[in-house]
Amino acid sequence: MLELRPCCECCGTDLPPDSEAARICSYECTFCAGCAEATLAGRCPNCGGELVRRPIRPAARLLTHPAGTTRKLRPQGCAAVPQP
Repeated sequence: MLELRPCCECCGTDLPPDSEAARICSYECTFCAGCAEATLAGRCPNCGGELVRRPIRPAARLLTHPAGTTRKLRPQGCAAVPQP
């Protein structure tokens, strides 16, 4: 089950569970759409994988499977990842 991490790892922008601006890679690294598209060119700076829109968990399901609360930020910030 996805953690639904609460913020962008680059800039710290809040990304609530219903955010359409959240982007994730296959390891669930989480970024806002602005950082994912403008800074990272759609590639995760951690693994180099594709960043895609994070699915939205229905509000009723959040009651039994809540979103994550641990904020993860890259201390060095984000830089573009070279394209493979």
